[in-house]
Amino acid sequence: MLVIRNASINDIPIILELLYELGRPRPQEDQDIEEFSNIVTKYILSDPTKKIILAEYDNKIVGMASMMLLSRLNRKNLELYIPELIVQKDYQNKGIGKKIMESCIEFAKHNKCHRIRLESGNKRIDSHLFYKKLGFEQSSLSFTKNLE
Repeated sequence: MLVIRNASINDIPIILELLYELGRPRPQEDQDIEEFSNIVTKYILSDPTKKIILAEYDNKIVGMASMMLLSRLNRKNLELYIPELIVQKDYQNKGIGKKIMESCIEFAKHNKCHRIRLESGNKRIDSHLFYKKLGFEQSSLSFTKNLE
């Protein structure tokens, strides 16, 4: 059975593992783990504009999405930005990602957002097809400059 639920601070270790699977940086030192945990804790507990949801399949956390409500200078309504979305490889193509996105869409509607925006790496062709199946369209290019 699939359950989509809000994350709690007890979920931080699995959230970090899912982020590593997504390709986010792994901590290099013990203090990095603590710092990453503190960032996730703030995300969960103290910022009402941010939210993390988890997908539990047969009582195992197998996916997640993080969300941020952002204001735009040229819009009255907020934008929902999804920085991270992942379903563990062994659990993909089971409708879990779709259920996570449906929860994100409901969150956006509840907050009267004018749109949902997310990014997907150039090499993630399967992800691009997934988003298009859900009605998303490619609307821009993303540019980054690493400063580290």
